[in-house]
Amino acid sequence: MIRFIKGTLAAVKDGEIVIENKGIGYLVYIPLSAMELLPSIGEELQVFTYFHVREDLMQLYGFLSQDDLQMFELLITVNGIGPKAALGILGAMSAYDVRYAVMADDEKAIAKAPGIGPKTARKLILELKDKVTAEDVIGDFGQNVSDTGSRTAAEKESSVVQDAIEALVVLGYSKSEAVKAVRSVAIQEDMTVEDVLKQSLKAIG
Repeated sequence: MIRFIKGTLAAVKDGEIVIENKGIGYLVYIPLSAMELLPSIGEELQVFTYFHVREDLMQLYGFLSQDDLQMFELLITVNGIGPKAALGILGAMSAYDVRYAVMADDEKAIAKAPGIGPKTARKLILELKDKVTAEDVIGDFGQNVSDTGSRTAAEKESSVVQDAIEALVVLGYSKSEAVKAVRSVAIQEDMTVEDVLKQSLKAIG
């Protein structure tokens, strides 16, 4: 319903901010990790928001990037994880770190978030395993491609990366090791799977 708010930062408290827009002050809950990235009081700020509504409660959760908002919305799809817990996770680790932990089956990393124990962390990984891909962890490969044919080029690079990761897994490396190695390679548009694989093996070596 309310997807973003742009206005003046009026007040700051641990995990909370007030944004003034046209004479209205909006109370927004944010991850603790975002606190140090806020501008000074009185300066303009835009946050991407999730409007949480229950019978007895209405709350706004805000994020400084759409990526964090999307991860928040993904986290609250996990049974047993509500907005508060999801905010706590994103206060302890970045959206990228969450994806990497899911890919690497690293429940210890997720369990470090406040209010998240090993059992909940394991459940989160199991429920998000099919919703997080290697491409999500590696990043957006289409960023440096021109508009003409950009989608095709990006899809090609994603395919090359995925094939390289699968090849490393076949060679005996864990998916976590494979993702980390491929991520260390500076992917170029004209690179083949073999090119990426060779550089990935060098990184591992």
